[in-house]
Amino acid sequence: MKYSLLDLAPVPEGSTMADAMKNSVALAQAAEAAGYHRHWLAEHHNMPGIASSATAVMIGHLAGATKRIRVGSGGIMLPNHAPLVIAEQFGTLAEMYPGRIDLGLGRAPGTDQETARALRRNMSQQDTFPRDVGELIAYLDDPIAGQRLHAFPGEGTKVPVWILGSSLYGAQLAAQAGLPYAFASHFAPDALEQASDIYRRSFRPSEFCAKPHFMMALNVYAGETDAEGAYLRSSMQQAFVRLRTGMPSKLPYPVDNIEEIVPAHILAGVNQAGSVSATGGPETVRRQLAALIAKYEPDEVIIAGQIHDSAKRIKSFQIAAEQMQALGHEAS
Repeated sequence: MKYSLLDLAPVPEGSTMADAMKNSVALAQAAEAAGYHRHWLAEHHNMPGIASSATAVMIGHLAGATKRIRVGSGGIMLPNHAPLVIAEQFGTLAEMYPGRIDLGLGRAPGTDQETARALRRNMSQQDTFPRDVGELIAYLDDPIAGQRLHAFPGEGTKVPVWILGSSLYGAQLAAQAGLPYAFASHFAPDALEQASDIYRRSFRPSEFCAKPHFMMALNVYAGETDAEGAYLRSSMQQAFVRLRTGMPSKLPYPVDNIEEIVPAHILAGVNQAGSVSATGGPETVRRQLAALIAKYEPDEVIIAGQIHDSAKRIKSFQIAAEQMQALGHEAS
């Protein structure tokens, strides 16, 4: 089983967007050296703590700074875009970096409703996501007789398409379309087991996948000790509290005792949302990773970890890779 990396290009307090982009380059290069199979970036908008809103641009930047690792979207929020535009963007990336680009697609807006209206201009209440996915895949495929619309670049590149989700909807769509499926259990774990089961039971083999390929997202906050891992995690806990209370911010500085600054009932909800996580020193992280993988039996894991200090973030991902290899999983 391969292991991959999900990067939100966090902007820590005390730093700039440019710093965040440089940090993502350094992380991608370290991830490649550590045997990560993919480095995915996520589309979010109107959030001061995330620098990957122009996701395709960032993918090209990281692909150009690395040599082997696959780079892609986890994901592009397709309702924000015309399928032809995404086909051209990712077709361009595929021509620049052949065999290294992934296109993960999500149905959520990746932002608040006001920003979604600004992105889409004319919002429709109709759910066109399945149709838009099919249209996008067709643009990336070989042309057919009589076809009038073409993606140049894009046509014939057959960029691998993934469906992303945090509910049962995406699992059902991915299964029906015969596409690989990634579940956002790093922040929305409640339907993880059911979504995995539905996807695998309902899967229809296709030209894209002969069998189901289920990717589980999880968080790792790894330090030299269990105490350091908990300390590093506190930045994301604070960020999640601020997001849930309508006050998104840059990624906060870590704190020694999160219980002192976040009320217990709020922290319990945050910890439940982030329960698919491994936190602590190397041995603790290995034990927790082993338990999660044994419970959910994914075909691949994608590891997230919003950590304030860039060097500590890289070290955490390196520890995660070492522990995945210690468990017998495959370095890319």
